[in-house]
Parts: sequence; structure tokens; C-alpha cells
Amino acid sequence: MDRPIVAIYDANLLYPAPLRDLFIRLAHAGLVRARWTESIHEEWIRNVLKNNTSLTTEQLARTRRLMNEAVRDCLVSGYEDLVEVLTLPDPDDRHVLAAAIRAEAEVIITFNLKDFPSNALSVWGIAAEHPDDFLMSLLETVPQEVFRVLREQRESLRKPPLSVERILSTLENQGLKQSVGFLRQFESLL
Repeated sequence: MDRPIVAIYDANLLYPAPLRDLFIRLAHAGLVRARWTESIHEEWIRNVLKNNTSLTTEQLARTRRLMNEAVRDCLVSGYEDLVEVLTLPDPDDRHVLAAAIRAEAEVIITFNLKDFPSNALSVWGIAAEHPDDFLMSLLETVPQEVFRVLREQRESLRKPPLSVERILSTLENQGLKQSVGFLRQFESLL
């Protein structure tokens, strides 16, 4: 890998803690140059708080701070002027595309591919990619580095400790089906 791809992480990628942890670790390891905005933070945090009443605003503010510290130059700013001139199926997603344009991102990693049609993104040289497809491309180009990141993620989870099978099942349940299918061949390395 010559240089890491510049990617905007959409809020739906950052919402589930296991995926957020994995994709932040991939960025921290230099496998992707991850970018996001304060608006993207606000969106995933708002949804987590709505769906998980056991978490507090303070806990997620800490998570937000740690994410920003873990990934160098992750915050995109100065994109707001682009929002109004963009057209997407869901107008609420225009801020994500605007941030991708301003960050000179090559890809938006999102589960909502229908909200980012290729005809609206390609004029900007940007593609939308499902997290599973993105992770598979990393596994195809730098498998050992991804194995190391997953091993570090698994080893860091001590309350309770996670087996390889448990972390793979968790990631599979989060939508990383083809990546987990590939990873199952290499369980001894994870």
C-alpha cells in the first residue's frame, strides 16, 4: 500500500461500538486516512443515546475525544458552504458528501449506499463503499496488517475477554459477512 486511502466515515459506521473500534484502529494503524466531522459525531452520538439509555452524554463525549485523539487530522471543517449546492436522495446526507469533497476523500464508507448514488458522487471523484467491501479490499491488499489490528482489538477487550469466534460473530452480526468469511480461514492468526 503506497498511501492510505482517504475515507469519510459515515455516522452509521461509527454507531456500533465494535465497528467503530475496528475502523478507528484501522485508521490508527495507518491503513486508512479516516476523516469525519463534528456533525457526523453528533449524528452517531444522538442515535446511540436514543437507542441505549444506559450510556450517558459524558461517556460518549469521552469516546468522541478519544477518537479525535487516536486519528491524526480526522476532523474536516470548512465544508458547510458546499452543503446547499449538493443533491442527494436524502438531503440530510449532503453534509457527508460536502465533507468528502473538502477532505479530498476517495470514498465514503457507509451502510447507506442508496443514499450516495454513484452518479452524484462520481463527478467529485468519490465512491460510496459498504464497510464489508472496504474491509475486504484491505484484506486483499494488506492482510497481515488487518490481522494484527483485529488481534489487538480482541486482546484489548478484557471485560469480558473475547475469543476469536466471539469477535468474528460480533463483526458478522454488524454486517461484515464476507470479511468474516475470509477471516475464518485465518483464525489462528487473530
